[in-house]
Amino acid sequence: MGPKTTKVYETLRERLAAGEYAPGDKLPSERALVEELGIGRTALRQVLARLVTEGALEVRGRSSYRVPGTVSVQRPEGLEPWRIHGERDVYDNRWVRLQLWDVEPPGVKRFEHHVVRLHRVAVTAVIDDQDRVLMMWRYRFVPQQFGWELPGGIVDQGEDPADAALRETVEETGWRPKSLEHVVSYQPMVGMVDSPHEIFVAHGAEKVGEPTDLEEAGHIEWVPLADIPGLMARGELLGSGTLVALLHILAARRTQGLTTAQ
Repeated sequence: MGPKTTKVYETLRERLAAGEYAPGDKLPSERALVEELGIGRTALRQVLARLVTEGALEVRGRSSYRVPGTVSVQRPEGLEPWRIHGERDVYDNRWVRLQLWDVEPPGVKRFEHHVVRLHRVAVTAVIDDQDRVLMMWRYRFVPQQFGWELPGGIVDQGEDPADAALRETVEETGWRPKSLEHVVSYQPMVGMVDSPHEIFVAHGAEKVGEPTDLEEAGHIEWVPLADIPGLMARGELLGSGTLVALLHILAARRTQGLTTAQ
């Protein structure tokens, strides 16, 4: 994006961050934004598409942009949570903790349930101006296979997840993201494993050196986003964080493409 387009992007990001538009609010029309911000319609759509990709906006209908946050489905009422009577460690070290929890589901006799606690993880999808994503080809000994992964790793105690995402990207690839946006927090195995994942999307990066984490780095490459569905079909995308981040990007772009075509 050029200087003018970048300025408009930053202006809209600041408005969204400041809460000028509440969750579910519809943005002013493209015509109104063009007149207010002094930008061409094509450049404005480029800005809006980027905000959609980052999860800051969503598309509803034809060229109608809204702040995410509202949904049509209602939360069911009257359901009770499980009661947790206690927990005890079975095994604990710096990487993993195995526990037994004394739990009681509603209407069911209480019992002990295994719980695995892992560290919080931050994963980053870095996209360049050629629609390529920064990835690593690595060998994972647990599934005993090679595959593509996004940079990411453990969030240190007291560390902000965004700082961890930036640090891990630099350590594993030698590229420093120019921007960083949080898109989702999730748990990959909610039935037994506590492993919080924080997913970020970055646009643009600069080469700052060679990877310093040689164990993690593997082969580094900018992979075209157009290749992602094929790599997924071949089973070459490893890890839920990689899949969630890339599916988020593809879904956002597909939504934007359908809207533009209308």
